[in-house]
Amino acid sequence: MAASAKSAVPLTLDNRATLIESLSSGEKPKENWRIGTEHEKFTFYKDSFEPVPYEGDRGIERLLLGMEGLLGWKRMEDKGKIIGLVDPIDGAAISLEPGGQFELSGAPLDNLHQTCREVHSHLAQLREVADPLGIGFLGLGVSPKWHLDEIPVMPKSRYAIMMNYMPKVGSRGLDMMFRSCTIQVNLDFATETDMVQKMRVGVALQPIATALFANSPFIDGHKNGFQSMRGAIWHDTDADRTGMMPFVFEEGFGYEQYVDWALDVPMYFITRDDTYYDMTGLTFRDYLGGKRKDDTPDTMPTLQDWEDHLTTVFPEVRLKRYIEMRGADGGPWRRICALPALWTGLLYHQPSLDAAWDLVKDWTEQEREDLRVAVATHGLRTPFRDTNVLEIAKKVVALSRQGLAARDRLNGASFDETQYLAALEETVTLGLTPSDQLLMRYNNEWGGNINRVFEDFAY
Repeated sequence: MAASAKSAVPLTLDNRATLIESLSSGEKPKENWRIGTEHEKFTFYKDSFEPVPYEGDRGIERLLLGMEGLLGWKRMEDKGKIIGLVDPIDGAAISLEPGGQFELSGAPLDNLHQTCREVHSHLAQLREVADPLGIGFLGLGVSPKWHLDEIPVMPKSRYAIMMNYMPKVGSRGLDMMFRSCTIQVNLDFATETDMVQKMRVGVALQPIATALFANSPFIDGHKNGFQSMRGAIWHDTDADRTGMMPFVFEEGFGYEQYVDWALDVPMYFITRDDTYYDMTGLTFRDYLGGKRKDDTPDTMPTLQDWEDHLTTVFPEVRLKRYIEMRGADGGPWRRICALPALWTGLLYHQPSLDAAWDLVKDWTEQEREDLRVAVATHGLRTPFRDTNVLEIAKKVVALSRQGLAARDRLNGASFDETQYLAALEETVTLGLTPSDQLLMRYNNEWGGNINRVFEDFAY
């Protein structure tokens, strides 16, 4: 969840132990494990299929004000501009990505039935406010039509720092910021050992999730040659803070090793008195050691600085006080529910988690990285050893189903959580990704008219 600028927390940091403790404090007994789902979608004008700017009577600001009035949530501001909303009761939040992508960071919920009700309610509430403004929402991994220079910039101070820094460290960072959308799920862990196993399984299987959810075959109004253009964008965004984290699979990995990795990732910013200060060029380890930029306040590092820094590292799986699964493209309603279903079934049922680890434990570092790169282009057809990603995906989805069935969380109609895997089970049965199906429509009934994706796939 993207946060507003805030005053520094007075707690200062003087050693790594405090940082390690901040991660280990996320440990929870199994009965307290929750599911937090995040999903982004592109905003567009229904009459012109153009992106929605922040300002104006039909802009993002007006949309946020309307949602504030409807929900009564607390507003988040940056220099007097509304940039998001937070539910003061359960912590759910609405926030803006750099190009006006609208994100719901869902509340930590007990089961997938609640997650899907939350998604359904959110989309219904959005339509209530957005329809009179002529605004629609599209769930894809990459913006299918707009050129980078056509996309408006949202008034969030951190984005100005990122926009300046991104082109220095990769060719695709601005595409990531302005032209991509994702679905993520945040899950809990009980102990350091539990965290390690979940991180390893999560990282190894992230390319499989990328293939299952591949949903970005267009860019700049044309086919782009990828199954997941979003996945390809991440390959050249910023190598210092992205990727498959090989150290996760090394003997002895734990909280300390993750902290050491994050300490050596270059910073973006710190905030003091609602002002963002550019810290690019320094790592957090530099900052802890007393280094400062000339125009940076000479203040002690705080725990809030560290927590802000952790939100600016973007590996395939991110560790905070919970674990974030980050490899999936944005998609339609069913897939917003399917992504948390996939990972909940795998990670919240020990026999499924053990079986998933057995599946991936002998994969080499090079094989994992090759998979990550190849699935962006080939999706489920990616070869691997003597099989392919489709066959691996079938096994993974089946293990998730076993895990969800074992959880036995029933809704009011006595259906369990396995129903939310239906979209993925259809994918592996047909052997067709969402991108495959989009391309079939584009090449046939759409006659190459990219505007049809807005008409046929808007929420």
